[in-house]
Amino acid sequence: MTDSIYDEIEIEDMTFDKDRGLYTYPCPCGDRFEILLDDLRDGEEIAVCPSCSLMIRVIFEAGDLPRVEKEGLKGKMEAAVAVAVSA
Repeated sequence: MTDSIYDEIEIEDMTFDKDRGLYTYPCPCGDRFEILLDDLRDGEEIAVCPSCSLMIRVIFEAGDLPRVEKEGLKGKMEAAVAVAVSA
């Protein structure tokens, strides 16, 4: 598999979309390599380009990955009440 790796990229050089939990990096084909935060947490280190066959290895430390911010049920209920009251 190492023969098909285009490059090795430090995670700090990638762009992180917090809403989608997705790291991206420009691909020479014009699209972007993509890898999900959850995949990185599961030990995956290969980001793929959805438009071509290129792949990159993401260099990172698991402890440096962003923490998961999950909104609890109480927060969702408060938001729903706020919307209902303002309507």
